[in-house]
Amino acid sequence: MTDAILYSFRRCPYAMRARLALLSSGQPVALREILLRDKPEAFLAASPSGTVPCLVLPEGVIDESLEIMRWALSRADPEQWLTMPAKVEALIARCDGPFKSALDRAKYASRYPGVDPVAQRDLAAAFLADLDRGMGEWLFKTPSLADFSILPFVRQFAFIDKPWFDAQPWPRLHLWLGRFLASARFARIMERPVPWQPEDPPLWFPAPPV
Repeated sequence: MTDAILYSFRRCPYAMRARLALLSSGQPVALREILLRDKPEAFLAASPSGTVPCLVLPEGVIDESLEIMRWALSRADPEQWLTMPAKVEALIARCDGPFKSALDRAKYASRYPGVDPVAQRDLAAAFLADLDRGMGEWLFKTPSLADFSILPFVRQFAFIDKPWFDAQPWPRLHLWLGRFLASARFARIMERPVPWQPEDPPLWFPAPPV
């Protein structure tokens, strides 16, 4: 039996990347889907930041999505996602820093008065153009933590203006994202759970504990 609890929100890219690593590792957690507009008291008591994902363990709380990914993969890494060079790690840092900042300002322009969303879109696009130039089928030779930590954010950016995104000259990146969106892996993490209530029985993800 596992005592791990994951507070999650289905569409959040940070929570998506955490679920991707849990699915790859096969490490089961009790999934608690929450509504961001109505956060339950148990979640707020557990999460230092009040954001998803939040992994609650007997030994403590992991409140950062990348750390949740690494926790899961440290327990089992059958696809060898942790086998990647340092240069690929740098792509994750660019995604979580400048790219995510520009993505937010392009997607949620009304939250940032005085910011030009088109200019921010172009800043984000420069990162994607760099990814396209440097990648093959994957960001490295084989699928890795970098691919599955970045893909949820590329998906989020793509759907700001999908026709515009599809028209960009990024052939490798389009194939990379398209394979992800069409995969059974993506379908599994995007299943729509009912928002958690304290009286609910555990909803195990990705599989019931043995």
